[in-house]
Amino acid sequence: MSCYFRHLDPIFKKARITVTHDNKKAIDRIFHQLVKIEYKDCPKTWKYLKEDILAKPAKIEEFAKKLKKELNKLKR
Repeated sequence: MSCYFRHLDPIFKKARITVTHDNKKAIDRIFHQLVKIEYKDCPKTWKYLKEDILAKPAKIEEFAKKLKKELNKLKR
């Protein structure tokens, strides 16, 4: 799970999220949800994030906002 997280600093920085042991699984589930890929299909999720999000700076910001919004929903 979430072995690709080490490559996602641009997203985490834009979203102002610190990945911890406690929130890592929730963040991973949100990533899968946002890219519409079945949970636990990490290779497919990583490929999508790498090619369609990280490769396009404007998409990083948009994706970071969505991630932050979804993570905040879980905290309520």
